[in-house]
Amino acid sequence: MGMGARRLAVAVSVAALMASSSALALDGGFAKTADGVIVTPAAGPAKTIRLQVMGDRIIRVTASPTDEINVPPSLMVVATPKTSGFTVSEAGGKVVLKAGQATAEVALKDGAVSFKDASGKTVLTEQGRSAFKPLTIDGKGFYAVSQRFNPSTDEGFYGLGQHQNGQMNYNGQDVELAQYNRAIAIPFVLSTRNYGVLWDNNGITRFGDPKPYALASRDLKIFDAAGKPGGFTAKYSVNGQLKLTRVEADVNYQYLKDLPNWPSELTGADKKPLKGASVVWEGYVEPRTSGVQKFQLYSSSYAKLWVDGQLKIDRWRQNWNPWFHNFTAPMKAGTRHKVRIEWTPEDGYIALLHNDPLPAAQQKSLTLTSDVAHAVDYYFVSGENLDQVVSGYRQLTGKAEALPRWAYGFWQSRQRYETQDQIVGVLKEYRARKLPIDNVVMDWRYWKDDQWGSHKFDETRFPDPQKMLDDIHGMNGHFMISIWPKFYPWTDHFKALDAKGFMYKRNIEQGAVDWVGPGYANSFYDPYAKEARDIYWRQVKDSLKRYGVDAWWMDSDEPDMHSNLDVPERTLRMGPTALGPGAEFFNSYPLIHTQGVFEGERELDPNKRGFILSRSGFGGIQRHGVALWSGDVVARWDDFRDQISAGVNLSMSGVPNWTTDIGGFSVEDRYTNQEPAHKAEWRELNLRWFQFGAFSPLFRSHGEFPYREIYNLAEDGTEVYQSLAWYDALRYRLMPYTLTLAGETYHRDGGIMRGLVMDFPDDLKARNVDDEYLYGPAFLVAPVTRFQARSREVYLPAGTSWYDFETGQRHAGGQTITAHAPLSRMPLFVKAGSIVPTTEVQQFIGEKPDAPITLLVYTGADGRFELYEDDGLSTAYQRGAYSRIPVSYDHAAGRLTIGPRSGRYDGMVDRRAFKVRFVGPGVKSADFDVADATIDYAGAPVVVTRRK
Repeated sequence: MGMGARRLAVAVSVAALMASSSALALDGGFAKTADGVIVTPAAGPAKTIRLQVMGDRIIRVTASPTDEINVPPSLMVVATPKTSGFTVSEAGGKVVLKAGQATAEVALKDGAVSFKDASGKTVLTEQGRSAFKPLTIDGKGFYAVSQRFNPSTDEGFYGLGQHQNGQMNYNGQDVELAQYNRAIAIPFVLSTRNYGVLWDNNGITRFGDPKPYALASRDLKIFDAAGKPGGFTAKYSVNGQLKLTRVEADVNYQYLKDLPNWPSELTGADKKPLKGASVVWEGYVEPRTSGVQKFQLYSSSYAKLWVDGQLKIDRWRQNWNPWFHNFTAPMKAGTRHKVRIEWTPEDGYIALLHNDPLPAAQQKSLTLTSDVAHAVDYYFVSGENLDQVVSGYRQLTGKAEALPRWAYGFWQSRQRYETQDQIVGVLKEYRARKLPIDNVVMDWRYWKDDQWGSHKFDETRFPDPQKMLDDIHGMNGHFMISIWPKFYPWTDHFKALDAKGFMYKRNIEQGAVDWVGPGYANSFYDPYAKEARDIYWRQVKDSLKRYGVDAWWMDSDEPDMHSNLDVPERTLRMGPTALGPGAEFFNSYPLIHTQGVFEGERELDPNKRGFILSRSGFGGIQRHGVALWSGDVVARWDDFRDQISAGVNLSMSGVPNWTTDIGGFSVEDRYTNQEPAHKAEWRELNLRWFQFGAFSPLFRSHGEFPYREIYNLAEDGTEVYQSLAWYDALRYRLMPYTLTLAGETYHRDGGIMRGLVMDFPDDLKARNVDDEYLYGPAFLVAPVTRFQARSREVYLPAGTSWYDFETGQRHAGGQTITAHAPLSRMPLFVKAGSIVPTTEVQQFIGEKPDAPITLLVYTGADGRFELYEDDGLSTAYQRGAYSRIPVSYDHAAGRLTIGPRSGRYDGMVDRRAFKVRFVGPGVKSADFDVADATIDYAGAPVVVTRRK
């Protein structure tokens, strides 16, 4: 059945059901259905509310302003409703739908829905319902929708994808879910009340304030430096000499369309601001509403902002890649507050945006708003803990495919390797230096400059791609290559897609050219038709897969069709899609784009694990064997710090595999020029980021010049080089632990990078810690994100004690300590009772499959761990081909039990040595060659007792 027919069938079946129901009445009515219930409230914006049971913990709610439920099939959700295991009843003017561990109640009076957990406690309640606002796009009818839940709540909120504003707990925060380079939109939010909401909408969605931020003058009275109303005083200088003073209603060079506002007298022949130009805006703002004013400075290049003399923003971004930086300031209505902004344009962008304060009850709520929708459509997911909530998300949207084991080794990349010899030479150098590595990466522009989308190597620089791949594989390396959804119109691949109507045209029609050479016309393909995805995969397969490419780097799949367009124009250029207007599907492109490559590879070899690295993501993308990365972040300490909360919340959104460009992708001139005064900071930034990367789900170094290889960052024998090499080796020592975490992302819906709140839900302070995280159940990771810091404050969650990995010092939880952080080491703590399997350093994963495993047992509490192993390469794990070895520690008895092995897989090591090391106060975990006992393990239980 086609999508349109499916949609019609849904609408007709609902209408027929309600017409035949005797439950319709002035005080509302309801009718039980095969998978839930439909309610017709007596009043309220929604005329029809459908509840469907998706599982014993999951209920779907769809509220429509019409008599029909008319929503398209979900792109995110692959689960189907259940037709048994639930009850429907009426009591006290409410329809009660009970589905095992979750209960929904719908008020017949107004259709408000509330939810109870397994204990009967109400955890989520709709606060009325906003009006449905009709709109028309491309001749099709839609609604703008908004739903508020739980006003004045004190719960913590997490998830929502990846956002880089240092936000960990979103309660009281505003977040726009709109795909962009560095921003990943996943409309799934988790609560410390142990539920989640998956908001099923493919377009732009806002969490928090329903009203979009806008230029400051919308809400604020603006005065110039002399106090006259009308705008800010803008002073334009060139090389420090004042050239022009004028009053401007707003600070607004936000998008390409705004750049013509730049003063013509300060514009060069290239129609760009003169070199050395700078701007200072000064004046006052006066709010109409009292409260904490919410601002965003959207900027690139160097920008500073002060309010009443207090520095709020001091950031740098690459000039072509601006983004929002949030800040707040308390102000009373009618009072004036001084604002000063300093900006160095360098072809960049800037705008000052604002939103009025919301009443506290509304700001401290769970509110979701979408501008383009068919109905309010969401899934309530209940659990006993946050892990169960994430598991429910994957029950709805698909299991997280296990990645090949080599994906968890070290990745070396660069923007960019320009020749065949360069990339092969890098792997040779790592092997010669005995620096463990598994993967090398070919970034963009390996094609001839005028052949983007051809997927063909430039033969003058890559004369023998097959030999290149053979050389890399011969050194036990793996090769990932960049592929884009972008095509130049004269390429054969563009023509093949265009012949079927699968190329977006507006980018070309508007005369957009890219940044390569003289600039070339280009556009992106439309993946929303299966035939288009099949063509795309066939082109990639025939052009590149034939050489033995191991992994695909699917870049720019937001899609970023042309940088710095305003959002309305972006929606036009990424549509119309095969399914509908671009605005309707704004956030879903990466999900559909990766689907074609994943399915193509799976069809080519059903027993082989694939790997995709995507710059953008959406709900359900984990089912495509996709890892996400944080985009083109900049090499600055503040941006480095923002990676922590970005990665934690992305992981808590249900996507377990994530990485960053270690060291930051884009680089300030002071680093690019390798200025001696800044060389030490460059090295330190890369080292601190590398330390963080070793404890990220994926461990990947990438960026623009200067080169990022370990041996290019520092000379052999220096402290920086030795520390880089030590953390590289540590990553491989911890591989049994990491690969267990990775395996459990599929089998038990687990996570690798975890917010403190996941394991310490009762610790209220842990909810808001935004610069620490857990790496699996054992490690507390506290990256150093300040230049020249040699210590940092670390909060240790309550309810357990913690060992310093370096010194063995034990600390009680529930306190903040000052942790020692020499340049060579990052503060790292291990929870008492943890059992961490380690192994020998190997040059690549799988080099020594029978190497001994050392179990680090952290005393002070009972502990358990289950060592998971599979072949690491095939999909046989999905068919039960894996083994588990349970390990438990009884602290009172000092007894470690290595339990019986269960399961097996092809290539399993039947017999191996286990070493045991008991870690107590003062014992250094990093003394890797020390062991308290050695055991020959063949699958039968073994007990080791700690010496008193």
